Amino acid sequence: MTTSVTDDQLAKLTRLLDRQEIQDALTRFSRGMDRFDRDLFLSAFHDDATIAAGDFVGGPADLFDWASAMHEAGQYATHHNLLNLTVDIDGDTAHSELYYLFVGRNRDDSNWIAGGRYIDRLERRDGQWRIALRTNAIEWSGLVPTMPIPFADVPDIQVNGTPSRSTEDPSYTRPLLNKRAPNIPS
Repeated sequence: MTTSVTDDQLAKLTRLLDRQEIQDALTRFSRGMDRFDRDLFLSAFHDDATIAAGDFVGGPADLFDWASAMHEAGQYATHHNLLNLTVDIDGDTAHSELYYLFVGRNRDDSNWIAGGRYIDRLERRDGQWRIALRTNAIEWSGLVPTMPIPFADVPDIQVNGTPSRSTEDPSYTRPLLNKRAPNIPS
């Protein structure tokens, strides 16, 4: 039995693949910032992109330098969590709105949380979807009460790797293996 793909199905599949490539680019920004992985971060943007974030307005390389220094000075760890995503694709240009939740463990052991939206224009150039223009709409911010980090007293908690703001983070380990002994707490 032979099945054929209709033009409508092919168009939907193409749109879905484009949307996934756009989402992948947006995720590279987030992970690159949290892991201080400059190459990964920059791979989310076209070299000539413009980004407006807080009091920063400029290009991707300068944004990475500014933001990583700010986060290094201010936080032990950051999480740029990506949430609702809408994407409007028109040929080789797309506009997206991506809700985010930022959480930072500050160096004074307080926790900072903020939310907003990344509003982007992405362009496909040489077959690659990347951010060409970004506006960061910060909509709220606050401090969350500090509590001890769970399981910090477990002796072998970091045998599989220590969280790091670098490519030494366990998320880069290939293949990922478990080195901890079996243990079922009573």
